[in-house]
Amino acid sequence: MKQLFANNKKGTTLWSIMGMNAVMIICSSYVFPGSKQNVAEPPLITVKVQPISSNLQSPTALTFPGNGDIWVTEQPGKIRIVKNGKLLDEPLLDLRSKMLKVNKGYEERGLLGICLHPQFKSNKKFYVFYSANTTGKFNHKDVIAEYKLSSNSNEIDPNSGRIILEQDKPDGNHDGGCIQFGRDGYLYISFGDGGGQGDKHGEIGNGQNLGNLLGKILRVDVNTNATYNVPKTNPFVGKKDARPEIWAYGFRNPYRFSFDKASGQLFAGDVGQDLWEEVDIVTKGANYGWRLTEGTHCYNPATGCDIKGITMPIAEYSHTEGISVIGGYVYNGKQVPVLKSKYVFADWVGKMFYLQKSGSQWQRGKITFQNIPANLKIIGFGEDPAGEVYVLTNSDTGPENANGSIYKIVKN
Repeated sequence: MKQLFANNKKGTTLWSIMGMNAVMIICSSYVFPGSKQNVAEPPLITVKVQPISSNLQSPTALTFPGNGDIWVTEQPGKIRIVKNGKLLDEPLLDLRSKMLKVNKGYEERGLLGICLHPQFKSNKKFYVFYSANTTGKFNHKDVIAEYKLSSNSNEIDPNSGRIILEQDKPDGNHDGGCIQFGRDGYLYISFGDGGGQGDKHGEIGNGQNLGNLLGKILRVDVNTNATYNVPKTNPFVGKKDARPEIWAYGFRNPYRFSFDKASGQLFAGDVGQDLWEEVDIVTKGANYGWRLTEGTHCYNPATGCDIKGITMPIAEYSHTEGISVIGGYVYNGKQVPVLKSKYVFADWVGKMFYLQKSGSQWQRGKITFQNIPANLKIIGFGEDPAGEVYVLTNSDTGPENANGSIYKIVKN
């Protein structure tokens, strides 16, 4: 999912990836007083991976419905089943008739998210996030829909879905695309800022505008016959000119977030603009800064931005190391003790990282895989019921070829 343009001036190169435009040059940037730039790097961790499945079209997310099965979303629109280590030919659900047709090469839209209802074992409900055509001035709309697994068959009618929420998007990038249930039983949804560059939407940008859902993480109650209810404890309920669905705001493109099984904390990777990638711990009502800030640095304005009330990321890295953060999971499994309680995440270019808490700070270390093909793009993560972590990869920059794979992180 990378678009490459060459610039002959001093070898500058420009990438566009998951809503991130990265100029690979060192630029001056205002740094907030007291920000820590030289934290000691913890040791390199080396692990292995176990191949789980291959021949997938740009796998974006996965979930575990039981009986050892894995459901994995392919960006063009199918939910595939991995059963007993074999990828079945027949999909669980084919949503292509409901979706827009994804482009070859660079593409951020598509079937991006899936999660199971907390009572899935009894109610058989699950949820998907996909991109669909829309009308008017918008590029597309993103849809969150509920489906129900039939009791005697794995086949699901694509027209049987219940639409939970739809959101028009002005551009074709910065979709967000993650859906997860929290411990509270509510559904959390991430939306990017609407696309384009620099969140040039209105006077303050969508990320800072509480009057719309773009550049936000939302929290809604889907246990209703209506589309959804807004929990009364959401932070902006009853606030003038604010959407009550909003849980936190000030994001550019929170492509992937997850809940720590142990602590319940919500970790999110927010894809940056030109210079910085960030990881956040997301809390109720907090403002994460975009477009005022990119990471811990002023963005708009370039200097002297007002950081009062902004929650800073727990970690950031510059575009000398990567170009698009891919949020992962806190490791709570048993098979890889060296990763215990560490937040495992990546950059799209194939680099793996972890964060570990040290006092009040988070230290960032590197992870290497001993037995994985070179030059893979990392496009997502998954977590099974035992807390083991899986990595979703693609050898191509787009979704047109079936070169995607699932790997499980295992002990070295």
